[in-house]
Amino acid sequence: MCGIMAYVGDRTAYPILIKGLQRLEYRGYDSAGIALFNGSGSIYKCRGKVKDLQKITKGEDTSGSIGMGHTRWATHGEPSDANAHPHLSMNGKFYAVHNGIIENYAHLKKELTNRGYRFQSETDTEVLVNLIENVYLEQHVSAELAVRLALTKVVGAYGLVIACEDEPGKLIAARKGSPLVIGVGDNEYFLASDAMPIVEYTDRVLYLNDEEVAVVSSAGLDLKDLYNDTKTPEIKTVRLSIDNISKGEFEHYMHKEIHEQAVSVTDTFRGRISIDRSNIFLGGILDIMPRLLEAKRIVIAACGTSWHAALVGEYLFEEYARIPVEVEYASEFRYRNPIINRDDLVIAISQSGETADTLAAVRMVKNCGATIIGICNVAGSSLSRETDAGVYTHAGIEIGVASTKAFTSQITVLTMMAFFMGYKRHQLSGEKYRELICGLTRVPEMITEILEEETRIKEIASACRDISNALYLGRGILFPVALEGALKLKEISYIHAEGYPAAEMKHGPIALIDETMPVFVLAIRDKSYEKMIGNIREVKARKGKVIAVTTRGDKEIHQLADHVIEIPECHEALSPLLAIIPFQLLSYHIAVMRGCNIDQPRNLAKSVTVE
Repeated sequence: MCGIMAYVGDRTAYPILIKGLQRLEYRGYDSAGIALFNGSGSIYKCRGKVKDLQKITKGEDTSGSIGMGHTRWATHGEPSDANAHPHLSMNGKFYAVHNGIIENYAHLKKELTNRGYRFQSETDTEVLVNLIENVYLEQHVSAELAVRLALTKVVGAYGLVIACEDEPGKLIAARKGSPLVIGVGDNEYFLASDAMPIVEYTDRVLYLNDEEVAVVSSAGLDLKDLYNDTKTPEIKTVRLSIDNISKGEFEHYMHKEIHEQAVSVTDTFRGRISIDRSNIFLGGILDIMPRLLEAKRIVIAACGTSWHAALVGEYLFEEYARIPVEVEYASEFRYRNPIINRDDLVIAISQSGETADTLAAVRMVKNCGATIIGICNVAGSSLSRETDAGVYTHAGIEIGVASTKAFTSQITVLTMMAFFMGYKRHQLSGEKYRELICGLTRVPEMITEILEEETRIKEIASACRDISNALYLGRGILFPVALEGALKLKEISYIHAEGYPAAEMKHGPIALIDETMPVFVLAIRDKSYEKMIGNIREVKARKGKVIAVTTRGDKEIHQLADHVIEIPECHEALSPLLAIIPFQLLSYHIAVMRGCNIDQPRNLAKSVTVE
């Protein structure tokens, strides 16, 4: 959500900023802007896309080797030129770009107004940059100290880059609750919301921790916390290449990422399954193994697609490890007073590792003494640093806002954890354990088989392109897949869709079914198969259109449904990894046919780093 790109060094900053903002477009935004410094500062910003920003800077003086850029997703104030970043303080001393939310901005704004400050925008960021200027002018301190002092008065989250007119040649960065990465080059620095815009220039990065402040200039990097304690920068190598962030032969990132799932699932279990497929190794949780195996209860906290993966995990842990599980929306969990015991295992799931509500839930649980495991896709993320242990998904970078390969990689991790814990807790025999592991290793080739049926799936999408509503039905471990399928359709095609447990259809949703209401049904050959056949008959009796995902070779479903998509036969525990693929492809092709913005759907952001 929002994107920051900044540069200080010897190169011309403008092309670096523009390319960086383009790399960050996947995060979702509604306006863009840059500030360039060449003697004095110049700001260019507008509502719209980076391409609109390029238009308004055409013919302007864009020289200068220092600059900052931003893509904004509106929180305080509607999308507009005035509300776009960067923001300039009233007396022209400070420039700022900011991700996050300043919760006490109204109080601070009132104080500053009483001191004579006037505001040009509706944003909390303009309040923050004026607060910094006010401290700077009243207390006669350095720009860096003014930033640190001002931030001690702030309640909320921020990823922040600041420049001071009186101290040319340097940028000040600060972070609390909103990610900020510093790329370290040769006498140059790149600052960004994530590593993606940086990897073209350097693979050496510093991930700022909460309440850290960095000053970068041609003279070097100085790192402190808000209270002036010097910190030693921990420079890490980021393993990401330009090839990872290109679309290749695909028109959209989402389409590419759907097709990458055979590889991403393989990469997630690669090195974690023994050569003879008899055991699972999860090195990230070795240090907490006794607590893991003695846990009396598992609580999983997540948001969005990760919450759907967590629901799949609930079925897996209870079925194979025989541990009671509760799945919580992190956004609700953090505001309750939940009962968490020391012998509970809390699993937090976030693709980015920066989801604000999930991190807040983790911080709350820490005080209860429970063991916390993180599942995320980004090394060095906040979640990976704030949990007791964790497992990376190795899905590779996911740029499409609508998550696809992150979902299947998260399920892969949860599947391995459930099988491993079931075996170690003597709930699974060695023979059953090996059977399940072997089944998991065959999933990638089965995903490839489903992807080879894309032409057929596209034909079904064409028959659904003009629908206004849709219902998704699943039972048991496939109910979360129905939820995820409905979410994908909503996210990128803007069609209203709801996922339901199939047995609940008669408790309300059946009233909606008529010849215009398609029903997407998960009807594989498992223990709920006969029940799903009954559900399909109920839909057809009301003239509803049925699109069924079923096991290859099923003849009964072909006779009942209007459209059928077959998936390879697999163990029931592994069926979510296969059943979601047709729903992802259907959503994608329906959205393409409706002319929607696939990779940047309206009003959505890739990483929700604010409440």
